Amino acid sequence: MTNPSFCESAAACTRVRLRHSALALAAMVACAAHAQEGSVQVAQNLHAPSLNEVVVTATRSAQPLSDIVADVSILDRASIEQSGATGLADVLARLPGIEMVRNGGPGTSTSLYLRGAETRFTAVYIDGVRVDSQATGGASWEAIPLALIDRIEVLRGPAAAVYGSDAVAGVVQIFTKKGEAGVSPYVGVGAGSYGTYRAEAGVSGASGQVDYALGLVRETSRGFNATTPANRSYNPDRDGYRTTGANGRLGLQINSVHRLEGTFLYSDSNSGYDASKTGDDRNLHRLQTLGLNWQAQWSSNYKTRLSVTDSRDRYETTPSPYLTQTQLRGYLLQNEWRYGLHQFSAALERREDHLQNAPIDRHRAQNALALGYGLHSGAHTLQLNARHDDDSEFGGKSTGSAAYGYEFVKNWRATASVGTAFRAPTLYQRFSMYGDASLQPETSRNAELGLKWLQGANSFSVTAYRNKVSNLINWVGGAGPCPGGSGPFPGCYGNVGHARYEGITVAGTTRVGQVQLRGSLDFQNPKNLDTGKLLARRSRQHASLGADTLVAGWTLGGEVQATGQRYDDAANKTRLGGYTLVNLYASRRLARDYQVVARVDNLADKNYTLANGYATPGRMLYVGLKWAPQY
Repeated sequence: MTNPSFCESAAACTRVRLRHSALALAAMVACAAHAQEGSVQVAQNLHAPSLNEVVVTATRSAQPLSDIVADVSILDRASIEQSGATGLADVLARLPGIEMVRNGGPGTSTSLYLRGAETRFTAVYIDGVRVDSQATGGASWEAIPLALIDRIEVLRGPAAAVYGSDAVAGVVQIFTKKGEAGVSPYVGVGAGSYGTYRAEAGVSGASGQVDYALGLVRETSRGFNATTPANRSYNPDRDGYRTTGANGRLGLQINSVHRLEGTFLYSDSNSGYDASKTGDDRNLHRLQTLGLNWQAQWSSNYKTRLSVTDSRDRYETTPSPYLTQTQLRGYLLQNEWRYGLHQFSAALERREDHLQNAPIDRHRAQNALALGYGLHSGAHTLQLNARHDDDSEFGGKSTGSAAYGYEFVKNWRATASVGTAFRAPTLYQRFSMYGDASLQPETSRNAELGLKWLQGANSFSVTAYRNKVSNLINWVGGAGPCPGGSGPFPGCYGNVGHARYEGITVAGTTRVGQVQLRGSLDFQNPKNLDTGKLLARRSRQHASLGADTLVAGWTLGGEVQATGQRYDDAANKTRLGGYTLVNLYASRRLARDYQVVARVDNLADKNYTLANGYATPGRMLYVGLKWAPQY
């Protein structure tokens, strides 16, 4: 376990680029205001949702996007493939309100900041299975294979009143493919810079009462030197990786009322990093998820869902000895009832956490009751949620949320919401050599206002939010106010922090002629309230602009990502310069059953830093060919 604890001109250039991004986004929105009403045919791109799109993450119940007050983004498989992203965190970092930091190349430790909040404050699910680490806290983003993902939903804003512990900043729901009528096989191969190779294959389909899907992926790379001379472990060699992943889904529609479904995902990765100036260590990461679901549609207005889930996250380093294993088991019984314009939900949920991290071998459990009420009547939308969690170690925690939307003009809606959330400390934070068994949950209070416009495939939104976190768990150096500190690093964890995550997110999509445009711009102020300093590795502003079009049968696209300066440390003494990246991609269907995809990431070969002492890839080229019969 590691210690818990460019210059002004570069920053100025980034500020200029961000101003240009803001002007471009404003122009895009102005064009959107003149877009024609109705359905718009969109070239494959980062998703432009329609009013009828069904979303499940906001309330854990299927709802059309038009009924949702929350701030939500959606990515489908076509969007993911066309994005040019190399990993899950990379594609998510191109969405509004999200930043990504990685300690080196793919397969190494990755953090995702949703609205400026720490990784542990985002609840992550794969096919309804909760994934988390009871060592570091938060999902292991680097262990989730992007190639096996069919759809992603991102909910920004606290959702503990629906999901319980961890959903302080938001929720990310990941879905793998579900079989549809017929048989749909695919095989793909690809090669790219740094000796990168990928092979994937799968099949999905449905016949009678049975549907199924199976996917496999294997990726290897010689990698690049993932550290810089500023890193005390700098070793000028290549730090490669290899990843193997598989997923499956099997569904049985027993009759018109009952459906059974089972899901699994497996990922095994092996990546290198510099452990010393003369030797390397290997990150060995294994992630497994299993889910069994029963759903009964008792009538057109009433249904029940029962889920039993299990996830296991195993992380080991070798030859340096370190091993941590987290197991999460979940049980959910949810009932939904519709009565006219009203929707009611009631859920009983149990979560069991288990951490093995020698000498730690600890369990805990949380039992919860969650209630929800929704109303969509004309111009008015209302969503109320309340939940009580009872933890086996520190007792009960109640959370609630209220959200209201008002369509004051056709397609224009104003929204307002408030909510509370919490995250229970990890078992490592409580019982390791650096732990404090008396740690209490981190808690938050959030308020936000929004303005949304959605018409066909065109959209525009502005969201202002403020999320204040108390009892923030920070590393306390030296003796500190805690009883721990027996490890090789002086100090331990303690409830000694207060933070405020506030900002404004502007986002939009539109079509101008044959070009589909999208963009987002974030102004944020993630601050440590005790010191007045910016939280480490988070910028005050970041933006993303993208466009794609069809030319002679080719889908051509490009994207610009700009991020302002950040600080690598809590004291704000080590500055990380701002940067701008340009990515290009192209795809074309060759004959009926073949598709070629090419992308260039970091076109200008920009030298930039996400974490001090760790390198980032230069210009990268990737070309892939996929066979998928079209019946």
